[in-house]
Parts: sequence; structure tokens; C-alpha cells
Amino acid sequence: MAKPKKTPRPKAETPKGFRDYFGAQVTHRAEMLAKIAGVYHRYGFDALESSAVETVEALGKFLPDVDRPNEGVFAWQEDVDADKPGDWLALRYDLTAPLARVYAQHANDLPKPYRRYAMGPVWRNEKPGPGRFRQFYQCDADTVGAPSVAADAEICAMLADCLEEVGIERGDYIVRVNNRKVLNGVLEVAGLSGDDKEAERGIVLRAIDKLDRLGVEGVRALLGEGRKDESGDFTNGAGLSEAQADVIMGFMQAKGQSGAETVASLRGLVDGSQIGAQGVDELQLIADLLGAGGYGPDRVEIDPSVVRGLGYYTGPVYEAELTFDIQDEKGRTRNFGSVAGGGRYDDLVKRFTGQEVPATGVSIGVDRLLAALEAKGRLDTTAQGPVVVTVMDRDRMADYQQMVAELRKAGIRAEVYLGNPKNFGNQLKYADKRGSPIAIIEGGDEHEKGVVQIKDLILGAKIAESATHEEWMERPSQYEVPRTEMIAKVREILDSH
Repeated sequence: MAKPKKTPRPKAETPKGFRDYFGAQVTHRAEMLAKIAGVYHRYGFDALESSAVETVEALGKFLPDVDRPNEGVFAWQEDVDADKPGDWLALRYDLTAPLARVYAQHANDLPKPYRRYAMGPVWRNEKPGPGRFRQFYQCDADTVGAPSVAADAEICAMLADCLEEVGIERGDYIVRVNNRKVLNGVLEVAGLSGDDKEAERGIVLRAIDKLDRLGVEGVRALLGEGRKDESGDFTNGAGLSEAQADVIMGFMQAKGQSGAETVASLRGLVDGSQIGAQGVDELQLIADLLGAGGYGPDRVEIDPSVVRGLGYYTGPVYEAELTFDIQDEKGRTRNFGSVAGGGRYDDLVKRFTGQEVPATGVSIGVDRLLAALEAKGRLDTTAQGPVVVTVMDRDRMADYQQMVAELRKAGIRAEVYLGNPKNFGNQLKYADKRGSPIAIIEGGDEHEKGVVQIKDLILGAKIAESATHEEWMERPSQYEVPRTEMIAKVREILDSH
């Protein structure tokens, strides 16, 4: 009789495109989310926590921009084998689409405008790459139901405050603002308005969106006949004339030495276009409102080169960029780049209600911000562990539990060693691996004398690294104190570090 096959053991590995977060990573993110939430709350936004799962119908067209429900998102169909299969469901790919559903569903109960912030993981079923994961955190704030660009100006100011709140210094960032209406005016002046020009407009938008990657020459080629990439593949262009391409390129390079110069350049480019003039007026108003609040061009500036998402947004669009350089994994110097983006999207809620609802909002990439702070050396990547109460006598576990309870009541993070206490050296190795600042020792002799030994592990490690024998003798890292003074001595050592 053949032996039954053993069930293969599962591989202990993280799924492709996902990652695990430990200790300090989780703590730093939680602290950053709390700081950003504090700014959002200070601006009058209310918290919202919606479901991580939405119907595909509610999500609408998602990333990448295709119609099939199993592309771009993690989706499944309920009761797929039943006579009447259920709904297609999907993990949310951002926090904005769920907001549109929530607003449409609860419109009668919500204040108008509705100001909400939301934080949490989102999922995208896309090809992963370096620094690009299928699950990541977003941190959003949106105003729904406010048609005035004063709402956009407020978002830009709030974004600047958020960056400074989490530790990005002034001068290390800039919030850049553009407007889709200005681009629409430029397209109109270039002769690309109307239904019969939809294909050309699509190519132009995609070309503009590649400015950072392809540069001015690459975009110019895509506006004309097309471009051959390094692999030899040819991408067809929009087929614009030189004069038409000049208008588009003029828009992308219209940034002047000041906001006033930029506005003047844009106003000249959209001369004759009503929608373009409206967009320029909105940019001017945003700059005026921000200036009145103390947010000058050193923090927020008008910049026509901001092109990300212009196919999605309907008005102002903004992006926060960190301006300092870092070294990439290959040792090359490069600019850190964007950590947040957003804009006005007046059509999203319309899918549910049939009526246009003005909305504007921003999404902050928390993981990108954490990476930026780490790159600048402003993030301690090693979390301090708990004070460890060692176990010298397993029959006196109650005494050790009393010690750790006293430490916790005093607000000190602490734990009792719960492994095998037979080898005391292993207990200290455990404390080192936990990053513990202090180990507390109370054997039978100490218990009888009413004292405890308090070992400063941080100082001990420093002495062991560089001190001579004489220095080691002069700077002991272990102290004997009365049991009643344990808390005071622990506090003293913690404060010294």
C-alpha cells in the first residue's frame, strides 16, 4: 500500500509586492499619522473610517485605467458558482473613491460642505518594483461641496503645515500649484478642442505627464511625429504642427522668477480662451489667499510644470515636493521628489447622484515621508526597548511581577523575562536584542538585603566599545540601590540617555 503523500509545508515568505513592518517602523508611522491627523483636525476636518472593501461598481474605473474588474485591483466575485453570482468586490485602491460613495450614501446627514480626513492602507494589483509595493498607506483630507478655490488654497496651506509638523524643515520642500483649466485653455488655443480632437488630446496629456522622465526633447517629440526609445520601440506622437507644439511647450515652461511673472505668462498663452482665463484667475486668487495667510512662494508657488493627474482633475492641482538631494541605492545623487499630491475633482460624486458636486483634496504618502526623514538623518531607526526585569529565582516570579507592575504604573515600559531563566547570560543577550536600556537584577542576596542591581545597558555598551580598563573601573554601568529607590534610579538613567 502506497504511503499517503505528506502535505507540503507552506513557504514562510512575504507575498510578492508586500512587506512586513516591525517595531520602530510601525511606531514611527503611527506617530507621523497622529501628527498629520492633528493638523487636519486643527483645520476643522472630521475623521472618517470607511470599509476597506468596496463594490467594483462603486470604485468605478480604477488603476490602471481599464474596464475589467480584475485588473488594477484585488477583486473577487461573491457566490461565483451560484446560479446567480453576486457582486464583484475589491480592496480599495485609494481613499477618494470610497469618499464619493460615502458622501452620496449619507448626503442628507452630512454637513455641506463636508470636510473629512482618512488614513489607512490601500491596495493596487500592479507590478511591484523598488520602493513600489502593492499595499501602502495613504493619508487624505478632502472638502466636498465647496466650489470656491478658497478650499484649494486651504488644502495647500494645510499640506505645508503637515510637512513642517512631521519634521520637514522650511526650505526642504515646496508645494507647487497648477490648474487643469489653464491647460484646457492652452489646448483650445492650440486648436485641440472639440470631440474630433480627443485622440490628439489624449496623446498630448500623456506626453506632458512624462516630462520628468523624458525631458523637454522627449515630450516635444511625442507632440510631433513620435519618439523612439532606447530599446528601439517607436511611440506614435500627436502629430501637432510646430506652432501647436510651441503653444504646449510654452505652457510647460511658463514658470517665471515670481508668481506674478508666471501668471502673466499663462495669461498670454490662453489669450482668447474663456476657460483658460478662468483657470489663470483661479491661480491668482489661490496665490493671493495663501499670501494673506503667510504662505508665500518660499512654501507654495505657481508652477505650470506640475502635470501629474491632469487627466483626472478638473481645476487646481497641487503637489508637494522635497527639494533636497539623496543618494539612491546605486550611490547616485538625485532629488527626493514628490511626497503628496491632490487637486479639484468635481465629477467623482456625479457617478452616484447624477449631479456635479465640487470637491478638492490631497493625499500624503506617509511611507515616502518616513523614507525622507530617514534619508535626512531625522529619524531614529532603532526603537528603545523595554526595561527588562531578569529572573534569578523562578520561585520568586511574583516578586518580579510586582517590580514590573511598579515600573509600568510609573509610565516606564517594562517586561519580565519569560524565557528559560536557567542561563543568566541568555537573559542579558535577550535584553540586548530587544534594545533594552536597563536590566534589573534581584537575586536571593539582594532580596535579603532589600536592594536591587540596576544595569545601564546603553552605557555598558559604550564603555565596552572604547574605554580602557581604568576608564571602565571609573565609570561603572551597574548600580546597587535600595529596592524602594528602584523607580527613581531607573528614571535617572533613562533621562541621562
